[in-house]
Amino acid sequence: MKMNPFKAKQYATSKVYHTRPQEIGQQEEERPNIPEGIMTKCPKCGKAIYTKLLLANLKCCNECGHHFKASAKERFGMLLDDGELFEYDATCTTVNPLNFPGYEEKLAKTQAKTGLVDGIVTGKGKIEGQPAMVGVMDPAFFMGSMGTAIGEKLTRMFERATKEGLPVIVFTASGGARMQEGIFSLMQMAKVSAAVAKHSEAGLLYITVLTDPTTGGVTASFAMLGDIILAEPGALIGFAGPRVIEQTIGQKLPEGFQRAEFLLEHGFADQIVPRDQLKQTLGTILKLHQTAGGKKLQEEEEKSFQKEEAKSPKRGEAESFQMEEGKYSEKPKEKSSRDMEGKSSEKKVN
Repeated sequence: MKMNPFKAKQYATSKVYHTRPQEIGQQEEERPNIPEGIMTKCPKCGKAIYTKLLLANLKCCNECGHHFKASAKERFGMLLDDGELFEYDATCTTVNPLNFPGYEEKLAKTQAKTGLVDGIVTGKGKIEGQPAMVGVMDPAFFMGSMGTAIGEKLTRMFERATKEGLPVIVFTASGGARMQEGIFSLMQMAKVSAAVAKHSEAGLLYITVLTDPTTGGVTASFAMLGDIILAEPGALIGFAGPRVIEQTIGQKLPEGFQRAEFLLEHGFADQIVPRDQLKQTLGTILKLHQTAGGKKLQEEEEKSFQKEEAKSPKRGEAESFQMEEGKYSEKPKEKSSRDMEGKSSEKKVN
C-alpha cells in the first residue's frame, strides 16, 4: 500500500516548560528585593555604588573618579564652614513676562519638586575662616537655565560684595538662557557682566567654578569673566553643543572637545580641581587675596597721606620742628595788650 506524500503527518505535541508551572511564581518571589535609591549606577564606568558611600565620597565615583551632579544644598554642605549660609533674596522668583503657554504651571511643579525658588542660591558664608559671597546654580531646576530671577540675584550679590568689600565665588551649571523668557533672559548676560565689572573695578576677587554642564549664555557671560577660573574634572563647558558645531563646520571635532581638560590645555581654564580638594584650594586663594588686598590697602593709605602732606608742606615742617625742640603745642598763645603796653612803657622810661 502506497503512502500519500502530500498527506499531513500527525505528530504528538505537548507544552515544554523549562521549569514546572507551579515553580514560575516561586522564582519571581525569590528575586532580591533592593529598595529604590540604595544603589546608584555610575554613568561612566557602569559600576553600582552604594548611595551612602557615594554621598560620603562627595558624590564622586571611587572607581573612575566621575563627578556626579550636585545640588546647591549639597554644594554648600561640602564647601562652607559648618555648612552655614546666610542666604540673600530667598524669595526672589521669576514671572511669565512673555505669557509663555504652560510656563507658570511648569515653574510651580519644578519648585514643588526641588524645593527651590529658582535655579540659583546666593548668600554669604565662610570658607576656611575667610568670608565670601557664594552663588551656586542648581542643575535640577530647569537644568540651571538662566532667567530674570537668576540674573537679578547674581547682580544683587555682586553689588553687596562690592559694598562690603568681599570676594565672590560662583558655581556654574547651566544649559544656557531660559527660552520661556526669551529676550528677557538674554538681557541678564549684559546685566550681570556690568555688575562683575564694577566689582572688578573695586579691586575685588571673583572666582568661577565651572561644573558639568556649563553652556550657552552663561558661558558667554559671567562664567568666563572670573579673575580665576577653576573647573571640575570632565565637566562639559562650551557655548553650542558639539553636534551642532560638527553640523555647522562639516568637520569631526577632536576627542575630548569642550571638556574641562581640553579647556585647560588651550588656556580657557586656570586649574582643574577635584571635588575633595576644592574647599582647600578656594580657602588658600581667599587667604592669599586677603593678604595681598591688605597690603594694597595699606599702600593706598600711605600714598593718600603723602599727598595730603605734599599739599601743606609748611605746616608739616613746622610741626616736626616744634616736636623736635620739645616746644610743641596745639595752639600758640597770643600776646595780650597788657604785655605790649608794659614793654612800650619800659622803653619810654629807659
